[in-house]
Amino acid sequence: MRLRTAARTRARACAVATLTAAALLATGQPANAAPRADTADPMNRAFAEASQEYGVPRDLLAAVGYGESRLNGHAGKPSQANGYGVMHLASNPANRSLEKAAELTGESASRLRRDTTANILGGAAVLRDHADALGLDAAERRDVNAWYPAVARYSAADGPAAALYADAVFTFLAEGVAATVAGGEEVLVPSRPVAPEKGEVSASDVYAQSEDYPSARWVPAHAENFAVGRTATVDKVVIHVTQGSYAGSISWFQNPASQVSAHYVIRSSDGEVTQTVRDKDTAWHARSANASSVGIEHEGWVDEPAWFTDAMYRSSAALTSHLSAKFNIPKDRAHIVGHVEVPGNDHTDPGPHWDWNYYMELIGGDPGNGGDGLTFPLYTTQQSGSSGPQVTAVQTLLTAQKYNPGAVDGQFGPATKSAVEAFQRARSLDADGMVGPKTWTALLSAGTTPLLKQGSSGDAVKRLQRALTAALGKTVGVDGSFGPATDTAVRSYQDTRKLGVDGQVGPATWKALQSGK
Repeated sequence: MRLRTAARTRARACAVATLTAAALLATGQPANAAPRADTADPMNRAFAEASQEYGVPRDLLAAVGYGESRLNGHAGKPSQANGYGVMHLASNPANRSLEKAAELTGESASRLRRDTTANILGGAAVLRDHADALGLDAAERRDVNAWYPAVARYSAADGPAAALYADAVFTFLAEGVAATVAGGEEVLVPSRPVAPEKGEVSASDVYAQSEDYPSARWVPAHAENFAVGRTATVDKVVIHVTQGSYAGSISWFQNPASQVSAHYVIRSSDGEVTQTVRDKDTAWHARSANASSVGIEHEGWVDEPAWFTDAMYRSSAALTSHLSAKFNIPKDRAHIVGHVEVPGNDHTDPGPHWDWNYYMELIGGDPGNGGDGLTFPLYTTQQSGSSGPQVTAVQTLLTAQKYNPGAVDGQFGPATKSAVEAFQRARSLDADGMVGPKTWTALLSAGTTPLLKQGSSGDAVKRLQRALTAALGKTVGVDGSFGPATDTAVRSYQDTRKLGVDGQVGPATWKALQSGK
């Protein structure tokens, strides 16, 4: 295959003629599968030009891109597996498709990461390279079904994970794709009958069934990406978003360099479930909660709500209900949590588009905020640009303390930041305008300071329980009743803050809480 320079790429792009119906039919695709190469639609044009240059069927190329990214390049931001762009050109120890694309096209790695046209061209070059390595001749390359092994190789996975990847691409070819991308452009892949020539990937038993959850496939993560056994009782489910594709994430868990895994991964399109770590073992997905939780990854990106399909929600809810019964996990938001809610983590998933109320309804559980808008299983950092119920809680608390955050609308804008800064200065906190653990603790505990001890009850106990949740970074049940669990939390707080440890909340403990300690 000839090497292309970036300059030659741009020169050729200007000279690409309209793809004729005869040429399209020669690739084994419907005549309407590809648009005119001179169309004003940039992504359609990119697929047409890359197909023409490297002899990869246009619809196959688009189906690979759709499976990888839903045709969204995410402005050059990397996936979990350090893959970039519409075609997910990756740079990690097991997949060097970004570097291979740079070698084959002459484009820089930087442009391949950020420029969609270059990225699609790079994906086509890598696919063609796999086809050449497999010995596909010109006639075979015109038959989309002959590309199945090359698509499997594009995944950089082996065995079942590679088959999952290629099967997904050929499902998109069979069912068709209609995707609206940036600028309102529509990319179409018409449906057609497919009969992929699977070769060595065709074994009927390539997928094993999960022993823990019979509805799931079993595709094990690499042994270096999880720990055998548990060191704690399983008492929670952690909800994640993959920041990448379903098959790509499963493949990433098979890469020993990743040092990550989850127990289950759920596909967006149809809710298919794959288990990668046994329930009895410790997947590496949530740092401080690894030993005590089951991790469920959901295919998609936190900033794209379209990934969160009803099929995915229902499949995930069924799995979580099963796990709740198996491990006696309460169906509430103190025990079914997002990755972002686990202490010691720096991730934001599942993000603002995850519909917790709907999910908990499907599970048959309790949304867990007690209906007061202030109670959460964990309190996460809120700052400029944040939105959602915890921002509303911040605004409500500030208003109660006579600070003006503007409208109580769940949007963390300039007025809310100014109010936070004023509150922080009054409490001698770092006035950075961000509501982290210290500011949460001070806000949640603000108010009267009655003596509280075991047997106390009422709203002051609820304030205490919320403040302890923020201060300790772990859930303290908010029920307004000062029982043994609250006593334990108070003693833990007093011990870590070097206060007198007596389990009673008197002036010294209230002062520490209201100072954000």
